[in-house]
Amino acid sequence: MRLAFLSILWLSGFAGLAGEGSTSLPDRATNAPTGGEFVRRITPADFVERERRIYSEITAGNVPDYLRQFQPVTVTNLTGGRTNSATFFVAPDYLAVGTDEDYFLAPMTPMTAQRIADRLGCALPTRKMVDDIYAVAEVKLAPQPIPPSLAMTTVPVFAQHNAMVRAARAAFLKRHPLGALVAGHQKDLVITPQLAEAPGKVAIYGWQRTNGVPIQPLYLKHSSDWVDYSQCVRLVRQAMMVNGQPATVAEVLADPLLAGLLSDEGVIPNPRYPTNAVSAATAGTMATNSFASEIGKFEPSGDFGELVSSFTLAPEVKVLVNSPAPANFATDKPVLLIFYALPNGNTIEQTIGRALRPGDDWHFDIQHIGAQTRFLRELVTNRTVVVTYLEADQKSWPAWRKKNSDALIPEIVARVRNLFPTNRVEIALTGHSGGGSFIFGYLNAVEKIPDDVVRIAFLDSNYGYDPAVGHHDKLVHWLESSERHSLCVLAYDDAMALLNGKSFVSAAGGTWGRSHAMLDDFSRSFQFTSRTNGGLETHAALNGRIQFSLKENPERKILHTVQVERNGFIHALVSGTPDEGRGYEYLGARAYTNSISGD
Repeated sequence: MRLAFLSILWLSGFAGLAGEGSTSLPDRATNAPTGGEFVRRITPADFVERERRIYSEITAGNVPDYLRQFQPVTVTNLTGGRTNSATFFVAPDYLAVGTDEDYFLAPMTPMTAQRIADRLGCALPTRKMVDDIYAVAEVKLAPQPIPPSLAMTTVPVFAQHNAMVRAARAAFLKRHPLGALVAGHQKDLVITPQLAEAPGKVAIYGWQRTNGVPIQPLYLKHSSDWVDYSQCVRLVRQAMMVNGQPATVAEVLADPLLAGLLSDEGVIPNPRYPTNAVSAATAGTMATNSFASEIGKFEPSGDFGELVSSFTLAPEVKVLVNSPAPANFATDKPVLLIFYALPNGNTIEQTIGRALRPGDDWHFDIQHIGAQTRFLRELVTNRTVVVTYLEADQKSWPAWRKKNSDALIPEIVARVRNLFPTNRVEIALTGHSGGGSFIFGYLNAVEKIPDDVVRIAFLDSNYGYDPAVGHHDKLVHWLESSERHSLCVLAYDDAMALLNGKSFVSAAGGTWGRSHAMLDDFSRSFQFTSRTNGGLETHAALNGRIQFSLKENPERKILHTVQVERNGFIHALVSGTPDEGRGYEYLGARAYTNSISGD
């Protein structure tokens, strides 16, 4: 083993967060944000900006004083008849931003953690090192799990758990002040030889119960941008002692005779995470535009060269993201990211649609959102059109919302939005039938509709409109706040429709009734112009940015899916723009026939 030349300061066990060579971590600036202030600053930030700020604050020296003194951990093993002894040096707690009085234990990606470790001459621990640290820790805190949800990846839950941990730590401060080695309160980001076979993943381990048994066995199923409240980063000094001689963590892990001192998985020849793991929507054009994320890599699909990523978000939301072929993903154009919430009873595959095969369910031929998307990509040339299909548990968004919190819905949007951190993203929220419930759940969960939501479109799906819970006020404020914002409502006179000779919705409860209620409410804020052509009422305001297209129904037909099939998805996304009616007619013949997949 090649022994590294290391200074006495490095080997003392009390070296602070020294950087490369003799460069020390800077002193904390007097005007640096405290932990609480830092939380407030990063709460509205997107994923990429949050990671950038964590790295910047820590490397600028905005860490509590108690973290600057590392603690020794001594281990032994027997190899080839020889007893080996080593001492490695660890931070007394997980990486934090702020002061001793007000600090925030900062969850982060392994890429950010590795960059910090590299900057400070440190490494990340192995599973065995986590166990060894826990064994000698002066303070052993019990884990405090929060029930799992999509919100577990958000800063407010990070802050909630941070407060719980700090309260538990406070009970030990008299006997064990800050700076004493503490463990058990977080899971660790760790290194493992298994990472070599799992590129783009993160390894998580630990959260020992008070009996020393970890809640989290070694786990590598999350992709590398998965960050939740329970995982944090403990730094290990690269400089260590082995059998009385200086060495480094990397050298020991690469040595077959000594690796057992630090690893219970054998040699780890490359004990680090790649710091450039942004990525991987594809090996092509999108490779520089997307994070390798929990939602997985994009893969080629179908006979149009498109890219798809399929995954499930808890609790039980199936997601499929469809992007154009790499050659058509323009890096210099905004991404129009369309969220299409599925109608009740339909699968993602049925919603995408295809040319019917013998024995196929009829649902494959009633929406054709896949083909209509391909038509849109030809029509809308100033945006890269990406569609996200959202299928709720029980194939019903109303049923899903009864079981779960509306607060989870913006998190679903945010997780997919983070696929495109380097592009300007414009979000469109739309859905058919029960899919409109997803949109109203989103409206319920946000104080105001974000500016990057540029279009909301109801495809015969506005059953849940209720001004009493703020839907009208939020939509009006959003529409008034920017000329980029548009609202489209498609409906037909379902109160006239007959099923087996009987009416099946009330005059007020169907989309016809809800649409006229919306129109009446919006007429108090905006000046509408109205016309009727071929039984289609069109009511428009704000130069077409608001448009209600309401189909009369004297023949008493059920036109619920017909509105979508006959170019409704296309129209919902371009109404009020110069592309409206270009190459298609709403409720006319299918304009997308040549774009229907045979797969």
